[in-house]
Amino acid sequence: MSPHVSLNSEIQVDPSRILDTLVNNLDGMVYRCRCDLNWSMLFVSHGCFALTGYTPEALLSNGYITYEQITHPDDRLRVRHEIERAITSGKRFSVHYRIITSLDQIKWVHERGIGVLDESGEMVVEGFIEDETMNKKTVEALQNAEHYYRNLVENAAVGIFQTSMDGHYLSANPTLARIYGYDTPDELIHALADIGRQLYVDVKRRNEFRHQMRTDGEVINFESEIYRRDGSKIWISENAHIVRDVNGTFVCYEGTVHDITERKHHQSLLERQANYDVLTGLLNRNLLHQLLEQGIARAERMSYYLAVVFVDLDNFKFINDSLGHAAGDNLLVEVAARLRGCLRASDIVIRQGGDEFVLVLNDHYRLNSIISLLERVLAEISEPVLLAEREYQVGASLGTAIFPQDGSDAQTLLKHADSAMYAAKSKGRNNFQFYTSELNKVADERLNLENAMRGALEQDEFEVYFQPKVDAAQRIVGLEALARWNSPEWGGISPDRFIPIAEESGLIIPLTEIIMHKAFTAAARWNAELGPLQIAVNLSPKLFLSDEIVHRLAAQLQQVDLPPARIELEITESVLLGDTERAVYILHELKKLGVALAMDDFGTGYSSLSYLRRFPLDIIKIDRSLVTGIEYEEEVAKIARAVISLGQSLGKVVVAEGVENQAQFEFLSSQGCHEFQGYLFAKPLPAAELTQLLQQRTIQPA
Repeated sequence: MSPHVSLNSEIQVDPSRILDTLVNNLDGMVYRCRCDLNWSMLFVSHGCFALTGYTPEALLSNGYITYEQITHPDDRLRVRHEIERAITSGKRFSVHYRIITSLDQIKWVHERGIGVLDESGEMVVEGFIEDETMNKKTVEALQNAEHYYRNLVENAAVGIFQTSMDGHYLSANPTLARIYGYDTPDELIHALADIGRQLYVDVKRRNEFRHQMRTDGEVINFESEIYRRDGSKIWISENAHIVRDVNGTFVCYEGTVHDITERKHHQSLLERQANYDVLTGLLNRNLLHQLLEQGIARAERMSYYLAVVFVDLDNFKFINDSLGHAAGDNLLVEVAARLRGCLRASDIVIRQGGDEFVLVLNDHYRLNSIISLLERVLAEISEPVLLAEREYQVGASLGTAIFPQDGSDAQTLLKHADSAMYAAKSKGRNNFQFYTSELNKVADERLNLENAMRGALEQDEFEVYFQPKVDAAQRIVGLEALARWNSPEWGGISPDRFIPIAEESGLIIPLTEIIMHKAFTAAARWNAELGPLQIAVNLSPKLFLSDEIVHRLAAQLQQVDLPPARIELEITESVLLGDTERAVYILHELKKLGVALAMDDFGTGYSSLSYLRRFPLDIIKIDRSLVTGIEYEEEVAKIARAVISLGQSLGKVVVAEGVENQAQFEFLSSQGCHEFQGYLFAKPLPAAELTQLLQQRTIQPA
C-alpha cells in the first residue's frame, strides 16, 4: 500500500506542498524580511521576478541588491516611517509607493503586512507586495479627464444644471449662479429648495417641464419667466434631458439655461408695433430690412448661406377678378399657411403686399438644401385649393438671391431676388430662378444628378471601396466601406456631391442598403479566406430611424452568412438629436443583434460628451478636423489628447480619421489612440485591389 493512501483509499494532502504552490503562484511577491536598514529578505516568493525583475536569489540576504535600493529614493523614508510606526503599535500596515525594477522601470506597488516575532524571538516583517501601476494610471487618467471637463462646465458661457425630479438643484455651474443673481453655485443650490414655487413666475411651468420630460425625454427651447435672487424677473430658455443609469432608472434632469430677456423684450416690442399682416397673420414688410440684416449678420458669423426669395403667385389677378376679392383673400390666407407649414422655424415668411411674399431662409450650409426647399415651396403652392366651391390650381414664380454671392446687404439682396423673380416669370412661370446664372446651373445640375442617381440605382452603378484601419503596430484590423459612383454619363462623382442629394431626396435608404449588401458580401469572403476582420458601414439617419432596421440588417447578414460581431455601424450625432427614446431603443436592439456601434465625426457636435454616457456606443471616431494640424497646433493637440483620454477612461475604442503623415500617427499613437485611418496608410480601394493588401495584414506608411 502506498504511504500516501489511507485505508479508505482517500489521497493524503501535503499541506506544505499546497502552501508552497499557492504562495509562488500569487500575482505579486510574498516575503519575510528583517527590520534593518536594508529590509534584508529572509524569504521571497517566485512572484518577485515579475514584480521587480530580480530573481529570489538576487534579493535573499541582499545577495545582489537590497529591497531598500529597489524602493524609489523619494519614497524610502516615508515607507520606513509607516512600517515602523505600525510595528511599534502592533498593527497591520498598508502603504503605496514606487519601486525601480531591474530594467529601470518605475512601478507603483501596494504593500500590506505586519510585524511578527520569528522562531528565535526576533522581530521580522511578513507581507505581500502587488503591482498597481495600471490601476494608478487609470485613476490618474480619470482624474485628468474629470478635471478637464469640469473646467469646461465651470467656464461655459451658458448655465448648466442638474435637478432632482421633486424640484431642487443637485449641481450648477458659476454661469447659472450669475444668471440667477447668486454669488456661487452653492448659494443657489441651498437657496432654491423648491424650483417650481421659488423660481418660476408661473408655478405651472415646472409641471409643464416635467410633463414634456415624461413625454419626450427632453425639453428644447423651453422658455419661462423666472425670479432672480433680488426679486427682479428675467426670461430664460432651457434645453434639458433625462439622465438614467445603466438599468434605465431615473437619475436627474440635466441641461443648459440661456438668458433670453433681451430677445423677449424685443419680441414684445415687435408685437406692440403691430408688424403683422392683418389678413394672413404673417409679418408685414415693416420689419423685412431689419430681420434680413440680422440674418445676414448671423450668416456671416456662422459662415452659412442665407437666401432671399421673392414669391409671386401666378394667375392671382385672374382669380381675384373672376371670383372676387373674398376668394382672392382666401387664396392668400391658404398660401400663407402653406408657406409657414413647409419652412423651418428659423426661416421667415413676410407678406410683401398684394400677392407677393418674401422668404428669408436662414442657416443653410449647402446650396443643395436651399434648392430642395424651393422645390418643396413650389410643390406646396401648386396643390389644388378650394375657392368658391371649386378647385383651382395656382403656381408661383420664385426669384432667389444668395448671401454672400449676390449681395452683402439687405437692399441689394432684395433687388436681386426681385430681378430673379421676373426671370422666373419669363421662363414660363411656376419655376424658380437664381439671380446668377452660375447658381441656376447648380440647380439644374442638382435636379439632373438626382434623376441620374435614380437610374444609377436601377443600373447598379454604385461600387464599394474600402479604406483600411490599422492599429499602433500598423496591422490591418478593420475596413470602412465607402460608396463610390462612376457614371457613364457624368464620370466619377464625388461622395460630397451625391451623398447630400441622396439624403435630401430619400434615395439614401436604397443606396445604403446596396452598399451594405456589397460590403457584407466582400466581408464574408475575406473573413472566410483570411480570418476575422471588422467591416464598418455608415448608417444614414433616415435608414437608422426607419421601421425594421434591425430586422433588415439581420436579414442581410444572414443572407451572406456574416456574423454580426464582424460589423461596426457608424452613426453621426444627427441620428441622436431627434426622437431620443426611439434612438435609444434602436441602439439597444442593434447591440442585442451583436454589432458594434461607433460615433462618427466625434468632437464636432456640442453635446457629443453626453452621448458617450447615455448611449451604448463601443467606438468613437475622432473627426479629421481634430487631426489636421495636430503635429504643430497645440490647441488641436490638447483637444485630441483630452478626447483620447476620455475614450480610454470610458473603455471605448478610439479611432483617428484623416491621418495624413507620420508625425500625426506618432503623436496619436503615443497618446494611446487604438486605431488609425487615413491616406498615410492607404486610400479607399476597390475590393479586388484590397485583397492583396489584406493578405499582407500590415501596411508600411506612405
